[in-house]
Amino acid sequence: MNDHALTDRLRAFDYTSWRARMEATGGCAHPVRLRGSSTITTHDGRVIAHRTGEVWGPCGNRRETVCPACSDRYAADAFHLIRAGLSGNERGVPATVTERPRVLLTLTAPSFGAVHTRRITARGRVIPCSCGRHHRANDPDLGGAVDHDTYDYQAAVLWQAHAGKLWHRFAIALRRALAARLGVSGRRFGQVARLSYAKVAEYQRRGLVHFHAAIRTDGPDGPSDPPPAGLTTDALHDAVREAAASTSIDVERPDGTVLTLRWGAQLDLREITASAHDAVTDETGEITDARLAGYIAKYATKGTGKTDGHPDRPIRSLAHLERMNLATHHRRLIETAWDLGGLARYANLNLRKWAHMLGFRGHFLTKSRAYSTTFRVIRGERRAWRLAEQLDQLGHPADEPVIVVNDWHLVGIGHHTQTDRELAIAHAERIREQRTTTRETT
Repeated sequence: MNDHALTDRLRAFDYTSWRARMEATGGCAHPVRLRGSSTITTHDGRVIAHRTGEVWGPCGNRRETVCPACSDRYAADAFHLIRAGLSGNERGVPATVTERPRVLLTLTAPSFGAVHTRRITARGRVIPCSCGRHHRANDPDLGGAVDHDTYDYQAAVLWQAHAGKLWHRFAIALRRALAARLGVSGRRFGQVARLSYAKVAEYQRRGLVHFHAAIRTDGPDGPSDPPPAGLTTDALHDAVREAAASTSIDVERPDGTVLTLRWGAQLDLREITASAHDAVTDETGEITDARLAGYIAKYATKGTGKTDGHPDRPIRSLAHLERMNLATHHRRLIETAWDLGGLARYANLNLRKWAHMLGFRGHFLTKSRAYSTTFRVIRGERRAWRLAEQLDQLGHPADEPVIVVNDWHLVGIGHHTQTDRELAIAHAERIREQRTTTRETT
């Protein structure tokens, strides 16, 4: 955006109304534009407010590369969801959950071939990559295959497509491992205890997801119920490692040979403590729940690990990739997912639909039912708060019921010009900076 374009926009006759709609979305980069009417009436039919015209709503995309404003909102909702299950004392979760055995688990994908890496010694020296080079921190080759011809792209995409199912198998195995430590069968585990977790998927630089999960053990009735005495933190640690090592899925390659999918060897497991320090980890290496919620929630807004030119929406053909500035490694992953998606053997995986996500088909944040609250509840609370604020401005008691009738239809998505989009993103960035400054000074 040049100075001339900015000046013209600020002087435009519709700038004031445009800015009001833009600010109402928090600076959404791709607002949903609606036209119609909204009416608020009392239970006896008296009209309190009526408006017509055009309104904008946020796009709601969780990816920071697509919409910084909506990704911030998603991360904030995820933070409250995760924190409620970690710290309790809110949204129906008691504070006693901080006394439960809790761990932070990271599960990774296995190796499918050597990739460019940048490791540093304790003295700060860069260790040579297997390719022989000393990579810079911002080297675009990092995460890419050292040899694209020998890297097992088929196995990588198939692992990615089954990552959600692999987690499901792991959760079942973990319940069975915990049941064994209580001396009961896997089927009876739910009668004596409950496994609660919140899990977030994050893309590594090599384009494969790994999972971060906050895991908690409860009694059979959930957060308000303490777990059996036998479910100690040590027992949870041992059960997690046992379940991760035993989990596998057998699938077939295109030629019919069996491919066994497992977790990678880099399993990270640390205890979550209730201490509120100024860092995610304390001096013992344990995780503190004071900042862990934000640490995990931020992962949910990330993209595929390679943002430059990477498609954020499904592609319609491989020709679509020719217009994108993609790294060779990520291009090969997309091409492999597309090719496999054309085979009847993998029809149920919908790989062409998920090729832009490098084959990953799962949700980026999932949780067990009893872990904490839900996105629906959190967003419902926000809508209720906004309605109460509006009623207060209208002079109507917030505790008296009203009827809201919305009649809107879609007229478009996104800003009309690139200048408008950049101004909206700048507004979202100012909000983020103000929030950060407020947090640091309080």
